[in-house]
Amino acid sequence: MHLTQIKEILDAQVIAGKGDMNQEIDFGYGCDLMSDVLAYVQNNIVLLTGLVHPQVIRTAEMLDIKAIVIVRGKEPGSDLIEMANRRDIVIMTTKHSLFTASGLLFKNGLIGEEIAHNELTF
Repeated sequence: MHLTQIKEILDAQVIAGKGDMNQEIDFGYGCDLMSDVLAYVQNNIVLLTGLVHPQVIRTAEMLDIKAIVIVRGKEPGSDLIEMANRRDIVIMTTKHSLFTASGLLFKNGLIGEEIAHNELTF
């Protein structure tokens, strides 16, 4: 799914990284815990989150995530927007909740990344 489609489906506004909106995204991943994103994300995803902290951009940069959708109508500060622009990371905002935004994307054909849970031993 192209970022232009994601923008349209979520009725989102692009606020940073307005470069290649035709780039293809293979999977979606919704999460507010960046430690989970670091632990489980491996593929070409769009990250849906309610966080507007610079750690989101740092996490995206580490994993080569090209697009972030901020949910619940939250507006990131200028520092976050500047960080995203410097790293060519697209940031969109939508008024939808994380649950609804994920559901809309899934309904329109964007699947979630399968997570391989390793067996934990204590």
